[in-house]
Amino acid sequence: QVQLVESGGGLVQAGGSLRLSCAASGSIFSILNMGWYRQAPGKQRELVATMTSSGGTDYADSVTGRFTISRVNAKNTVYLQMNSLKPEDAAVYYCNAEVQTVWRGVPFDYWGQGTPVTVSS
Repeated sequence: QVQLVESGGGLVQAGGSLRLSCAASGSIFSILNMGWYRQAPGKQRELVATMTSSGGTDYADSVTGRFTISRVNAKNTVYLQMNSLKPEDAAVYYCNAEVQTVWRGVPFDYWGQGTPVTVSS
């Protein structure tokens, strides 16, 4: 019913930049919170950055000042601009959206398939 498709992951040198994109599609009425999480091998999934429909943001301390989240509500799309990448940023990045569908008004979390980011030193 609702799908999230990420793109933009890949291999980058330390200090480089990468831009991730995530587009939601389906029977969407509204998306409340939308953003990015990541999971590295042997670690728990963690919040990277999220944005509400009204523009409020939440960043992990480790990425503040280096990453920037943006969102286009009319396109159900969220972006993550990642600058000054470090080897510690290497992980699978997952898009997340809190969605109200056309058929149900109760918000439900949807997840993308994940896009891997590798940072070489």
